[in-house]
Amino acid sequence: MQTINLPKTLSIRELKKGYQSGSLKPEMVVEQIIERSETDRDMNIWITPPSWSFIRPYVERLKTIDPSQAPLWGIPFAIKDNIDLAGVATTAGCAEFAYTPDEHATVVGRLIDAGAIPVGKTNLDQFATGLVGTRSPYGETQNALNPDLISGGSSAGSAVSVARGQAAFSLGTDTAGSGRVPAGLNRLIGYKPSLGAWPVKGVVPACASLDCVTVFANSLDDADLVDQAARGFDARDPWSKQITRQASALPQKILVPSELPVFYGPFADQYKQAWQHTLEKLHALGLPVESIDVTYLSEAAAVLYDGPWVAERWADLGSFINEHQSAVFPVTETVLRSGAKPEYDAASLFKAMHTLQAFKQKAHQQLQDAVLIMPTAGGTWTREEVRNKPVQTNSQMGLYTNHCNLLDLSAVNIPAEDAAENLPFGITLFSGPRDEHLITGFAGLFLHGRRAPEKPSTTLVAVCGLHMKGFPLEKQMLEHEAIFVREAKTAPEYKLVELDTMPKKPGLIRTTEDGFSIELELWEMPLSQLGSFVSLIPSPLGFGTIELEDGTHVQGFLCEASAAAAGKDISSLGGWRYRQN
Repeated sequence: MQTINLPKTLSIRELKKGYQSGSLKPEMVVEQIIERSETDRDMNIWITPPSWSFIRPYVERLKTIDPSQAPLWGIPFAIKDNIDLAGVATTAGCAEFAYTPDEHATVVGRLIDAGAIPVGKTNLDQFATGLVGTRSPYGETQNALNPDLISGGSSAGSAVSVARGQAAFSLGTDTAGSGRVPAGLNRLIGYKPSLGAWPVKGVVPACASLDCVTVFANSLDDADLVDQAARGFDARDPWSKQITRQASALPQKILVPSELPVFYGPFADQYKQAWQHTLEKLHALGLPVESIDVTYLSEAAAVLYDGPWVAERWADLGSFINEHQSAVFPVTETVLRSGAKPEYDAASLFKAMHTLQAFKQKAHQQLQDAVLIMPTAGGTWTREEVRNKPVQTNSQMGLYTNHCNLLDLSAVNIPAEDAAENLPFGITLFSGPRDEHLITGFAGLFLHGRRAPEKPSTTLVAVCGLHMKGFPLEKQMLEHEAIFVREAKTAPEYKLVELDTMPKKPGLIRTTEDGFSIELELWEMPLSQLGSFVSLIPSPLGFGTIELEDGTHVQGFLCEASAAAAGKDISSLGGWRYRQN
C-alpha cells in the first residue's frame, strides 16, 4: 500500500481535498492512523484501538457511496466507549459491564450514513464519572502535549485521539463538562449542543436527563460539519428535541464574571495570567463587554454532585455496582454510592428542581442576545497529583462547567492563548438552548483575532445544474479550488426551467406563485476565486442570494425571470439530476 505523510492533526477539509484530487485514499489514511495508535499505545487513548478487523467493512462500503451524497465521505472518527458501535463492545470503562450492541447509537449511525469511518472506541473515566481522565482501569490517558499532565475527562481518549492525529473528529459525552474540559486541556474545539439536539439513544447514561453527545475537532468548521450530520430529532429517543441551529451570528454583547475566577493546582498563576490576556482580547474585539455576578452558577452546579441529581446516576448503575463491587474503580464507586444517601428523597429532588428552575430562568434572561465567557477548567494537575487527591482536584476542575446542562445551556470550548509552553488554556462560550449560532459566531471572531467581523476567506456557493458533481462543469468548481460540502434544497419558493441552450442547462427562478423545493449542492470556494468564477457565468444566468429550506441564505446560480417563457418548466422533478431526456 502506498505510504503517505499526513499532517500531525487531521482536517476534514484537507482530507476531502485530498480525496477529490486523488492524492489520498481512505485506505491510506486508516493505515497511518493504525500506525500512529500503535506508536502512542502507552498513552492509553483507546479501549478498542484502530484495527482493520472492524474498520475494513466501513472502508469497503465507501466504494458503493457517491461522495457527493456523503458530506463526511472517508473521514475517520473516534467514539467514546460509552457510545454504541454495532458489533464492537461498549465497556463504559468497565470490562465486567461490557456488552456488544446490535445497532449503532443514533449519532454514530448518522455519521456513518454521511460517509464517516469509525476507527475505534476511546478510553474514559469509568461510567463517564470524572473530569480528569485518570479514573479508568484501562490506564490513565496522557495529555496530548505533556504526558505528565492529565488529559481531562471523562472523554479523555476522544480528545487525545484528535489532538494526536488519530481521528479527524471524535464523539464524547458531556454531563458536567466532559465534552469541554478535555478539549481545553488539549487545545481543541469542544462543542456541546443544546440538550436533546443530538439524540442520546445508544449512549450509556450518566445522568440521562442531562447527558449530551459532543464533538471534538481541530476547527470550528469541522465541528459544524459534524453537527449538520448528527443533529435532528429521533422519535425513539425520549430525550430528543427538534432544535434547528441558525446561521452563525454575533451576539449584541459579551458577559464575563465580575469577580476574577479562582484557579487551583500547580499552574494557577499561569491560568490567572492567561485569563487576563483573554479579557484584554475580548475588550479589543469591538463588542460591548459587561461584567455580571455569576455566583448563582456555582450554586446551581452544586446540585449535580452535592444534591439529589447524583441519585439519577445511582438509579441507572446501582444494581450493577452492588453485584460487581470489585469491578468498579474505587473513586468512581464512592461518587456513585453517594447517590444512595437517604436524604436524597423525593422532597429533596423537587426542592432542587424548583431552585434550578429559578436559576435557569435567570440565566436564559441574562443570555438573551448575549454570550457568557468563562474559563473552561479551574486548573490542571499532573497525573500523580490527581491520583493523590482524586476528589478535590476533580471538583476544582469542574468549577466553571458543572452548571451548563443543569441550566439547559449550549456551550463550546475554544483555545485561548496558551498559559505556558505546551499548557493550553481553554475558554467556554455559553448561550441559551436555541442560540447556539451566537457562540459559534463569536467563537469564529475570537479565533480570528480581529476587532470586528471581516469577510471570511471562503464562501458557500450553491449550484443546481452543470456544475454539480458528475456533470461537465464540475471541473470549473475544482479549478477554482472549491470543495463539495453537502446537498441541500431551496425554500419552497422556486421553480426550475430547462433553458433552450446548447448544452441544455437549468435556470433557477424565485417565484411568487406556488413554488417547489429544488435540490442543489453547496460548495465552499475561496473568496479569492469567486470573482473569476462568476465571470464565467453566461446570460441569462446570474449570481445572487438563494434561500435554503432551513431559512438560511447562500450565494448561487439564479436565472433571469424573462428566460422562463422560452424554457421548459421542470420544477416538479425536484432537481436537475432528475431531468428526463
